[in-house]
Amino acid sequence: MRFLRPRGLEDGGRGIAAALADGILDCKCAGGGSLPRRTSRSIATSCRAVLLPRFGGPEVLQLRDNVEVPDLKQNEVLVRARAVSINPLDTRMRSGYGRSIFEPVLPIILGRDISGEVAAVGASVRSLTVGQEVFGALHPTAVRGTYTDYAILLEDELTQKPKSITHEEASAIPFAALTAWRALKTTARISEGQRVLIIGGGGAVGFAAIQLAVANGCQVVTTCGSQSVDRCLAGGAEQAVDYTAEDIELAIKGKFDAVLDTIGGPETERIGINFLRRGGHYMTLQGEAASLADRYGLAVGLPAATAILLKKQFQYRYSHGIEYFWTFMRADSEGLVEIRRLSEAGRFHIPVDKTFPITQVREAHEAKERKQIPGKVVLEVD
Repeated sequence: MRFLRPRGLEDGGRGIAAALADGILDCKCAGGGSLPRRTSRSIATSCRAVLLPRFGGPEVLQLRDNVEVPDLKQNEVLVRARAVSINPLDTRMRSGYGRSIFEPVLPIILGRDISGEVAAVGASVRSLTVGQEVFGALHPTAVRGTYTDYAILLEDELTQKPKSITHEEASAIPFAALTAWRALKTTARISEGQRVLIIGGGGAVGFAAIQLAVANGCQVVTTCGSQSVDRCLAGGAEQAVDYTAEDIELAIKGKFDAVLDTIGGPETERIGINFLRRGGHYMTLQGEAASLADRYGLAVGLPAATAILLKKQFQYRYSHGIEYFWTFMRADSEGLVEIRRLSEAGRFHIPVDKTFPITQVREAHEAKERKQIPGKVVLEVD
């Protein structure tokens, strides 16, 4: 690893955000320009990182030394990673999901979540200082991810790590929690006394949604596999329906103000829509923007996705009187701070089922992809 005494630096790292379609898909790719800044400590200019040079199975992942650490922009923070979690998005991206966005900029670094310490800050960063323990998550389309010794995130993508938990536990939280936050708090604007249905409460996003809804005073019902029933009930759900053993539509009674569908597909969409009362919100994690862009290219795929979304929104508003959304994670500094507070109060956690050293990233991806480990998998970066 090489180090450089801080001075005026050029932009060259995480890149710029380009809105490909409002509310459907954002993309961050390599950028240029010059942006001077000053920091209070020497920073790494190269480090270890797991690169994805091409799409494929776990075997394509390459842990390399001396990968360049890009220069910081004014609003960016350099984080010395201690733990990063593996999300389903990581394994899907590795296999080619988002190809239309990522293929032109390969190799990329996978990873969204991170927990670690602040190593350096850009000139305009005010809320964080060098040496603080932090956690946070990158946007889904960032091309320089967190599978690295030193990751770069925007100031509003980070906050102080909950003091009561480890780096491994903290790294499992942000991406899943902020995905659930965007759906329930930003989109549906859930409030005390409302009823919320989580389809797929056994996964990280679903389990996060259960806890967030309960923390907001909502009555929560969820569907999950048999192995997750006890966990969902312990997380605060009033009812956890085992979809492998029960008929969901018979087991669940009454209407709901919000439905978060973490599974997606025609059947769960039909079920979720029919459980909503008029004025309710249906949100699915399985929007079609990326898949259509991969199939037809950005120029055709994104307009097609926009048309499909608008058609469904109009259709369900007319036929059922409900609002329909494709939802995805976005940075939310207020949400991340509230998630930290809930964690410190013992009211929010994402269980970590297994940890691997980052040198065993291929084995970790393989185990996760084969569903050998049902819960969260974390990479230790020490």
